[in-house]
Amino acid sequence: MRKLNIKNFKIRAASNLVIFLVLGGLFFAAFRSGAITAAGREQAYYRGNSDRPYVSLMVNVYEGREYVEKMMAVAEEYDVKLTFFIGGCFAKNQTDLIRSIYERGHELANHGYFHRDPAKLSYKENFDEIVMTERLIEAICNVKTSLFAPPSGSMGKEMFRASKELGYDVIMWSKDTIDWRDKDADLTFTRATKNMKNGDLVLMHPKPHTAEALPKILKFYKDNGFKVVTVSKNIGKTEI
Repeated sequence: MRKLNIKNFKIRAASNLVIFLVLGGLFFAAFRSGAITAAGREQAYYRGNSDRPYVSLMVNVYEGREYVEKMMAVAEEYDVKLTFFIGGCFAKNQTDLIRSIYERGHELANHGYFHRDPAKLSYKENFDEIVMTERLIEAICNVKTSLFAPPSGSMGKEMFRASKELGYDVIMWSKDTIDWRDKDADLTFTRATKNMKNGDLVLMHPKPHTAEALPKILKFYKDNGFKVVTVSKNIGKTEI
């Protein structure tokens, strides 16, 4: 009887090991592609494809027109394109700036309308936050946004449902400069460049110290073999 129990234990242990390896392989495949999946259909990108030396700067914009313009000037100097996640209530009174971002070849993306917490909103409220910004940007630039960065990185089931219904990819980040809190150019540089990996998505905002740090950040990427691309290209949604 004892031998039988030992045999059954070994069988269960082997079965558990197989399950663990299969689940581990699925998680690794999801992590490698940048998509972390939850509850089956709910997913967000935390990085791009790890096979290419790409890095993307994602700039969340609800203020800072002057620094958006400075960041675009630096980007042109280094011949790179940034991805600007636009807040709708900001864009409403900055139509010329939004048009300029697009005309200068940068990527426009969606950051909701009023910077409300998606995890606390209903499906309809999440839907409206995204679609109001989408329609405003489309009216200004005749381009439809397809990437959504949830305000404060807050995510919930109804947000994912609304994003999916509207055809959006949800974008998070692998590096956060926390430049909205820590007003220090050197710290912004360190957080944007430390332990670089292929496919990094670097979050920042149009702040004076961020604009100051940007030339040094872009030089570091170039000197270390990283190519700055739009978020869409980094996650494999477009070749542009």
